[in-house]
Amino acid sequence: MTPILSEGRASVLPVFSEIRTERLLLRRLTEADRADVVRIQTDPRTNVHHPRPPDEEESDAKFDSWLDDWATHGFGYLPVRALSGQVLGVGGLQLRVFGAEEVLNLYYRFLPEAWGRGYATEMAEAVIAWAEEAVPEYPVQISVSVTNQPSLNVAKRLGFATFAETLHEGAITRHFRRD
Repeated sequence: MTPILSEGRASVLPVFSEIRTERLLLRRLTEADRADVVRIQTDPRTNVHHPRPPDEEESDAKFDSWLDDWATHGFGYLPVRALSGQVLGVGGLQLRVFGAEEVLNLYYRFLPEAWGRGYATEMAEAVIAWAEEAVPEYPVQISVSVTNQPSLNVAKRLGFATFAETLHEGAITRHFRRD
């Protein structure tokens, strides 16, 4: 394990390395991924369950914060690619605070042409398995708009159950964890 400086204190967190699943390549986010990630994040089709898609400037700033997560924690959101190298989406786990508790937020956003093929579930299973081994002290949480039925289905398929609902930007968000 590599020591990582986290919020001003030294801690030992394992650094995420590449994961290959049956169909996907999951690896560290790098500057070379910026254009693809910004394109995915700003696409109105990938934001139908959000009040509005972020603009390019907002997406660039978010990308920078994701790179910072990798530098700080050794893991974070990552590009999701087919084994062929084709970009499918972005996803992974990010250390966040929910209430007063640190959690690993499971996130994903895929290009529309990748929808309905099980990629979200496959990516999620891989990064959750990594987290359960590498950082078991942090619960994995999924937060989904109640209007996003496909993502609600993914949470259930992964064995997660509702534990809270909150209001976010005028919409109800359902939060899931495993029992």
